Amino acid sequence: MTKRLEGKRVLVTQADDYMGPAIIDMFSKHGAEIIEDRSDLTVPDAAAKAVSDAGHVDVLMANLAADARFGVPILETDQEAWSSMFDIMVHPLHRLTQAVLPQMIERRKGKIIVVGSATGLRGMAGVTAYSSARHAQVGYIRSTALEVAQFNVQLNLIAQNWVENPAYFPPEFVATPEFQEVFKTVPMPRLATPEEDALFALFLASDESDFFVGQAIPFSGGWVQ
Repeated sequence: MTKRLEGKRVLVTQADDYMGPAIIDMFSKHGAEIIEDRSDLTVPDAAAKAVSDAGHVDVLMANLAADARFGVPILETDQEAWSSMFDIMVHPLHRLTQAVLPQMIERRKGKIIVVGSATGLRGMAGVTAYSSARHAQVGYIRSTALEVAQFNVQLNLIAQNWVENPAYFPPEFVATPEFQEVFKTVPMPRLATPEEDALFALFLASDESDFFVGQAIPFSGGWVQ
């Protein structure tokens, strides 16, 4: 097997959550040296410390997830619920990016990949706070990528949904009538496997994707096109 990340050092945030385990497993098989971060990135200094402790970082996997709190009307979304989505998924992305970009720019090589959400590309009722934070991630990647492309640094985002993972689609939730009703809106009649998602992340982390700049790429079984 060709090891597509041989010699690459990859920093993965929320290593135990969301897509962290699947990405770590896949990237390790392809020769990457993984730095697993489990720090609380809502603490303002935590992102800079994670990057500093990691040292040389070829690829930053910004794996950032929060409780989507489905079915919460906007009039019932309090300030704490609203702010927490940005504290978990948006502010850490900016801090991580600011911390890791200088070394990538100096080397004229590097990749930042956000494990985002397709709700950042398509509206969804009942998840306004979550979806707004995911939209903010998309805007951040699209804009920042344009600044650093000249240095051969690529920023991209996986806009995913309907992927098997314990954070959003545990088996007990998938079995409910509520899930089955919402799932009728998905053209592909199954969830994606974690391995399929990790293979997509592998492509974006590899040198094969050097011409992708500022893309928020749907990975959602046709739910977003």
